[in-house]
Amino acid sequence: MDPIYLDYNATTPIAPEVAAAMQPTLTELWGNPSSGHVYGRRARAAVEEARAQVAALLGCEPEEILFTGGGSEANNQAIKGVAEAMRERGEALVTLAIEHPAVLQPCRYLAARGCRVTFLPVDGHGRVDPEAVRAALTPRTILVTVMHANNEVGTIQPIAEIAAIARERGVLVHTDAAQSVGKIPTDVRELGVDLLTVAGHKLYAPKGVGALYVRAGVPLPPLIHGAGHERGRRAGTENLPGIVGLGAACALARRERSEAEARLRRLRDRLHEGLAARVPGLLLNGHPEHRLPNTLNLSFPGTTGDDLLARTPEIAASTGSACHSGHTEPSAVLTAMGLPPRRALGAVRLSLGRGTTEAEVDRALSLLAERAASLPG
Repeated sequence: MDPIYLDYNATTPIAPEVAAAMQPTLTELWGNPSSGHVYGRRARAAVEEARAQVAALLGCEPEEILFTGGGSEANNQAIKGVAEAMRERGEALVTLAIEHPAVLQPCRYLAARGCRVTFLPVDGHGRVDPEAVRAALTPRTILVTVMHANNEVGTIQPIAEIAAIARERGVLVHTDAAQSVGKIPTDVRELGVDLLTVAGHKLYAPKGVGALYVRAGVPLPPLIHGAGHERGRRAGTENLPGIVGLGAACALARRERSEAEARLRRLRDRLHEGLAARVPGLLLNGHPEHRLPNTLNLSFPGTTGDDLLARTPEIAASTGSACHSGHTEPSAVLTAMGLPPRRALGAVRLSLGRGTTEAEVDRALSLLAERAASLPG
């Protein structure tokens, strides 16, 4: 039997409804969306329908959606693009120490080229104080980029508060919402952001496609240069199967999100409560309330997350630890949250999704509790 999949924050399978929507693009809609003949017009119509579906989920206009090759590309274009477009006004950026590498690395790239980047700390739950953002703003700040929800611990940041503070100073705000889109509300008007990143494979669409919301009026040069695709902001013939799949996934999320959110929260809490009752000293990492409904990051005492998962092959999950030259290093996110190294090394991320059942949750908690008890302390 395949192991129980509890790694939905890493990637999701393509939903059957999404695969069905993509099928015509592999057999019938093979035209180039830039061609003026009927084959091209059919393909273009499919692209624009998908654009409208993404926009509907995010609460914006279709013209504000830019299709990309994934979440990392969208983050890079948002961060590097604003830095280029606004360089006459300033060179300072503000971000968090716990951001995904797809945000941290572009920021470090810009820092090596003269930009001043402030990496704000977070509290023990992984949350930033909006007042810390306010204090970091200067007359030369052009962008605040703060993730909506953390990929490891699921902590949700106070984006609307941060955006309101930045708006008072005329500073643009970008949020990497790769982990939150489809799981919790991500209406860009309510969040107050200027740019927002979507990653297709995090919400049951295929890999290799993403989107970037760009508020009307925000200057953003292309990251990939060439012909005038995507209103001149991203060159390259459109990935029609991926784009159609992303649109279908967003439409599916719009229909199902509220119900799915409640179901996943119930299953997550069942898993947590069952483990807490059977594993003395178990610790929750992340915010107890402001957290994604599907995400559970736990530190098991007396062991490492890697060892626990190695002894539990019936479960597919992950840790945030990294192995370098034979030495395991604790998660950079958990370390930035101030967790002691031993607790950070004992962490396991269990992330649930559409396919997770109550029976799988009960089986997983029994296996983890049994194997944790058998490991030497």
